Amino acid sequence: MVDYLIVGCGLAGIAFGETASQHNKSILFFENNSQRSSKVAGGLYNPVILKRFSGVWRAQEQLDLLQVFYGNLEKKLNTRFNFTTPVYRKFFSVEEQNDWFLATDKVGLTPFLSSELVSKKYKAIDSPFNFGEVLQSGYVDTDILLSSYRNYLKENNLLREDTFDYSAIAFNEGYIQYKDIVAKNIVFAEGYGMTANPYFGHLPLKGTKGELLIIKAKNLDLDAIIKASVFVLPLGNDLYKVGATYNWADKTNEPTVEAKKQLLENSKEILQCDFEIVEHLAGIRPTVSDRRPLVGTHPKYPNLHLLNGLGTRGVMIGPDMAKQLFESIEFGKPIDNSADILRFKKVKW
Repeated sequence: MVDYLIVGCGLAGIAFGETASQHNKSILFFENNSQRSSKVAGGLYNPVILKRFSGVWRAQEQLDLLQVFYGNLEKKLNTRFNFTTPVYRKFFSVEEQNDWFLATDKVGLTPFLSSELVSKKYKAIDSPFNFGEVLQSGYVDTDILLSSYRNYLKENNLLREDTFDYSAIAFNEGYIQYKDIVAKNIVFAEGYGMTANPYFGHLPLKGTKGELLIIKAKNLDLDAIIKASVFVLPLGNDLYKVGATYNWADKTNEPTVEAKKQLLENSKEILQCDFEIVEHLAGIRPTVSDRRPLVGTHPKYPNLHLLNGLGTRGVMIGPDMAKQLFESIEFGKPIDNSADILRFKKVKW
């Protein structure tokens, strides 16, 4: 009998699978590669919403946990994918500088915003008003994380690359039978694919399409993530991620000409150099209207659980929410009320 059958091997699924494994629980993944949001994610972890100068929910707890979580996983996979890198917010006026200085004194933001302006100059970026530095930031190379983790699962026969058939679940006292698998629990971590799930699909998952570009810029020598209306994130070997867009209507995984135009136009705010587009990626982020995750256990089926709705911050929120779900299942600890799926009182189970 396997302790946890995990449906979905993106950021949420990996976070839960590893949390369970660290507690000596057995795991088995199902993945059909239908969802791409984890693979095409920016991978940025940034504790401040710079547009509004407000702190990210549970920011310090999440930052502390993610460094331990990804550090342990890097050792296990013998692969580096977590890079602590400063985020530099580009200023366009003295007024923006002043807004920044005011924000550094805000309760909850002081640990995350440097009160010293960054005057460093980059040859392909015009920055007469300098930058503001976000502290405790960085990024996870999600492409490396996903591919190395899935390779690990395959080597250990812990991955079934198949579409999960909800109708094949048979409920028994204390366990579940799924075809040839006997499992104590199923954790659904399907991203936007949850909308087809008959057990949780009625929860208010909206989905927001995001697109980004991978560019090659030989004259751009960046050692930080630059943020304006888009971010430019260095990947090494003259490659950079430029993103991202937000589209609430389009629910396809196909890159669009409109988003490409928007990204190229917005990139002019930062980049004054030639570059070539290497790749154009798109995926549907699993977003919720109240900007909180969907975490918890089905009220009628105690062996079915959900870890979803990580939105635009899957890298940062994932380990924290996985820990909360695991501790809720195993030890009866309550899930944060603002993340618990039972917060939606009008949902009929």
